Amino acid sequence: QLQLVESGGGLVQPGGSLRLSCAASEFSEFTLDYYAIAWFRQAPGKEREGVSCFSGSSGRSTYADSVWGRFTFSTDNVKNTVYLIMNSLKPEDTAVYYCAADPRRTCTYSWYAPEEYVYWGQGTQVTVSS
Repeated sequence: QLQLVESGGGLVQPGGSLRLSCAASEFSEFTLDYYAIAWFRQAPGKEREGVSCFSGSSGRSTYADSVWGRFTFSTDNVKNTVYLIMNSLKPEDTAVYYCAADPRRTCTYSWYAPEEYVYWGQGTQVTVSS
Protein backbone atom coordinates (compact mmCIF):
# COMPACT_ATOMS: atom_id res chain seq x y z
CA GLN A 1 0.00 0.00 0.00
CA LEU A 2 1.54 3.26 -1.13
CA GLN A 3 1.28 6.11 1.37
CA LEU A 4 2.04 9.68 0.35
CA VAL A 5 2.79 12.55 2.71
CA GLU A 6 2.74 16.18 1.61
CA SER A 7 4.48 19.05 3.38
CA GLY A 8 5.64 22.59 2.73
CA GLY A 9 2.39 24.51 2.70
CA GLY A 10 1.90 27.79 4.52
CA LEU A 11 1.04 31.45 4.26
CA VAL A 12 2.79 33.50 1.59
CA GLN A 13 2.31 36.97 0.16
CA PRO A 14 1.23 37.48 -3.47
CA GLY A 15 4.23 37.20 -5.75
CA GLY A 16 6.02 34.91 -3.31
CA SER A 17 7.19 31.32 -3.65
CA LEU A 18 6.71 27.97 -1.93
CA ARG A 19 8.00 24.46 -2.45
CA LEU A 20 5.67 21.58 -1.67
CA SER A 21 7.04 18.08 -1.07
CA CYS A 22 5.41 14.69 -1.50
CA ALA A 23 7.22 11.66 -0.09
CA ALA A 24 6.35 8.00 0.21
CA SER A 25 6.10 6.68 3.75
CA GLU A 26 8.94 4.51 5.03
CA PHE A 27 6.78 1.43 4.82
CA SER A 28 6.00 1.81 1.15
CA GLU A 29 7.87 0.65 -1.90
CA PHE A 30 7.87 3.63 -4.19
CA THR A 31 9.90 4.17 -7.32
CA LEU A 32 9.18 7.26 -9.34
CA ASP A 33 9.68 5.44 -12.65
CA TYR A 34 6.71 3.17 -11.96
CA TYR A 35 4.02 5.81 -11.43
CA ALA A 36 2.20 8.72 -12.88
CA ILE A 37 2.30 11.32 -10.12
CA ALA A 38 0.16 14.43 -9.99
CA TRP A 39 -0.49 17.49 -7.91
CA PHE A 40 -4.07 18.60 -7.38
CA ARG A 41 -5.59 21.45 -5.45
CA GLN A 42 -8.99 22.18 -4.00
CA ALA A 43 -10.23 25.58 -2.91
CA PRO A 44 -13.27 25.97 -0.61
CA GLY A 45 -16.49 25.40 -2.52
CA LYS A 46 -14.68 24.30 -5.68
CA GLU A 47 -13.93 20.99 -7.34
CA ARG A 48 -10.52 19.38 -7.08
CA GLU A 49 -8.33 20.72 -9.89
CA GLY A 50 -5.37 19.04 -11.58
CA VAL A 51 -2.26 21.23 -11.41
CA SER A 52 0.56 19.14 -12.83
CA CYS A 53 1.37 15.55 -13.75
CA PHE A 54 4.69 13.69 -14.02
CA SER A 55 5.06 10.59 -16.17
CA GLY A 56 7.40 8.08 -14.59
CA SER A 57 7.79 6.35 -17.96
CA SER A 58 9.21 9.42 -19.72
CA GLY A 59 10.28 11.82 -16.99
CA ARG A 60 8.14 14.55 -18.53
CA SER A 61 5.67 16.83 -16.82
CA THR A 62 2.55 18.62 -17.95
CA TYR A 63 0.75 21.57 -16.39
CA ALA A 64 -2.63 23.19 -16.17
CA ASP A 65 -2.94 26.46 -18.09
CA SER A 66 -3.60 28.34 -14.85
CA VAL A 67 -0.11 27.55 -13.50
CA TRP A 68 1.91 27.28 -16.73
CA GLY A 69 5.21 29.16 -16.44
CA ARG A 70 4.83 29.67 -12.68
CA PHE A 71 4.85 26.14 -11.24
CA THR A 72 7.48 23.45 -11.82
CA PHE A 73 7.27 19.72 -11.07
CA SER A 74 10.58 18.43 -9.71
CA THR A 75 11.74 14.98 -8.62
CA ASP A 76 14.46 13.47 -6.42
CA ASN A 77 14.97 9.84 -7.37
CA VAL A 78 17.30 9.18 -4.45
CA LYS A 79 14.77 10.37 -1.88
CA ASN A 80 11.76 9.10 -3.88
CA THR A 81 10.25 12.51 -3.36
CA VAL A 82 8.50 14.87 -5.75
CA TYR A 83 8.16 18.61 -5.40
CA LEU A 84 5.91 21.34 -6.69
CA ILE A 85 7.87 24.57 -6.94
CA MET A 86 5.44 27.47 -6.99
CA ASN A 87 6.55 30.96 -8.01
CA SER A 88 4.68 34.21 -8.60
CA LEU A 89 1.88 33.02 -6.38
CA LYS A 90 -1.54 34.64 -6.65
CA PRO A 91 -4.44 34.76 -4.20
CA GLU A 92 -6.36 32.41 -6.51
CA ASP A 93 -3.70 29.76 -5.87
CA THR A 94 -5.02 29.45 -2.32
CA ALA A 95 -6.15 25.86 -1.79
CA VAL A 96 -5.36 22.55 -0.16
CA TYR A 97 -2.76 20.86 -2.36
CA TYR A 98 -2.67 17.09 -2.74
CA CYS A 99 -0.28 14.71 -4.42
CA ALA A 100 -1.62 11.58 -6.06
CA ALA A 101 -0.11 8.55 -7.77
CA ASP A 102 -1.23 5.83 -10.12
CA PRO A 103 0.74 2.79 -11.34
CA ARG A 104 -0.10 3.39 -15.02
CA ARG A 105 3.20 5.35 -15.29
CA THR A 106 2.06 7.84 -17.93
CA CYS A 107 0.02 11.03 -17.68
CA THR A 108 -2.82 10.50 -20.12
CA TYR A 109 -5.02 13.06 -21.84
CA SER A 110 -7.27 12.93 -18.77
CA TRP A 111 -4.46 13.35 -16.22
CA TYR A 112 -6.40 16.19 -14.54
CA ALA A 113 -9.25 13.88 -13.47
CA PRO A 114 -9.00 12.83 -9.80
CA GLU A 115 -10.53 9.43 -10.54
CA GLU A 116 -7.42 8.54 -12.56
CA TYR A 117 -5.37 8.12 -9.37
CA VAL A 118 -5.41 5.37 -6.80
CA TYR A 119 -3.20 6.80 -4.06
CA TRP A 120 -3.59 10.17 -2.35
CA GLY A 121 -1.85 12.16 0.34
CA GLN A 122 -3.63 14.02 3.12
CA GLY A 123 -3.07 17.49 1.66
CA THR A 124 -1.24 20.64 2.71
CA GLN A 125 -2.77 24.11 2.94
CA VAL A 126 -1.41 26.94 0.82
CA THR A 127 -2.70 30.44 1.52
CA VAL A 128 -1.68 33.39 -0.63
CA SER A 129 -2.63 36.63 1.04
CA SER A 130 -1.20 40.00 2.00
